[in-house]
Amino acid sequence: MKIILIGYMGSGKSTVGRQLAAFLNYKFIDLDQAIAKETGISISKLFATKGELYFRKIERKMVEKILSDNSNLILATGGGTPCYGDMVQFLKSLAATTTVYLKTSNEELTQRLFSEKNKRPLIAHLNTELLLNDFIKKHLFERSYYYNQSDLKITTDHRSIATIVADIENNISF
Repeated sequence: MKIILIGYMGSGKSTVGRQLAAFLNYKFIDLDQAIAKETGISISKLFATKGELYFRKIERKMVEKILSDNSNLILATGGGTPCYGDMVQFLKSLAATTTVYLKTSNEELTQRLFSEKNKRPLIAHLNTELLLNDFIKKHLFERSYYYNQSDLKITTDHRSIATIVADIENNISF
């Protein structure tokens, strides 16, 4: 069984993924970390030096490589992963795979991300919470079509990681 976590940056994919993997005794992979390890270049540097299209090609190859592993695993994707090319259809076409959308409100994402915006190249230039909130709102609108194609949608606002993990575990057929 493979569980693929999707959602906007700051929705908790990596944090939930690590705890869910530990709970289920599954392998955990953070896609951005895997790409950085494979290329030897940080995600922000890849975007800055090679551009987004190059990054998306590398991302697709890594997803295919990771999901070809027969192990039970949890994959935390990047926020834009399911939104490019036919990625969401590809993810949903795989046998013994469940996609889970960690749905987080615009307001919650703004609160979570503002203090760490300098670590995230996509939002580092946004200097006020209002600008960040508007940016997230636009992105969520654009990406919701892809995110909402997930097999399971889990709301994360004001919920503990343990509750979210239990909710996922209780709603997936193993």
